[in-house]
Amino acid sequence: MKVVVQRSKAAKVTVNGEVIGQITSGFVLLVGVTHDDKEEDCAYLADKIANLRVFEDENGKMNRSLLDVGGQILSVSQFTLYGDCRKGRRPSFIEAARPEHAIQLYERFNQLLREKGIHVETGVFGAMMDVELINDGPVTLIIESKDE
Repeated sequence: MKVVVQRSKAAKVTVNGEVIGQITSGFVLLVGVTHDDKEEDCAYLADKIANLRVFEDENGKMNRSLLDVGGQILSVSQFTLYGDCRKGRRPSFIEAARPEHAIQLYERFNQLLREKGIHVETGVFGAMMDVELINDGPVTLIIESKDE
């Protein structure tokens, strides 16, 4: 699995003009799943993201986690994270998991975050979505469950 983590001051996802998910301070997550991902990948990433120390402490150092600051998550499925642009001009998505596999892991990942006490909002899996955010910092990281 691959997740783009963006620290944000506010974010929302809209489908067909309707706000589906919205958060205040926390993370916007773009979540991609590949073929051989398993529940262990979900658990690893949920723990890593919940405890990632990228929020400022009283000294202005990135030393506090999402759990420490009571942040929220807007999680958006993003199969294009597995797009391969090395050949030609059009990305190949052969490394992206089939939807029936990806949705199960995406939903499990979000559930594991909720079990940690984090408020999680989501988009609609497989839909065309508009994602708006105010990137705080900006702080943007890419976290993967496997070495590539």
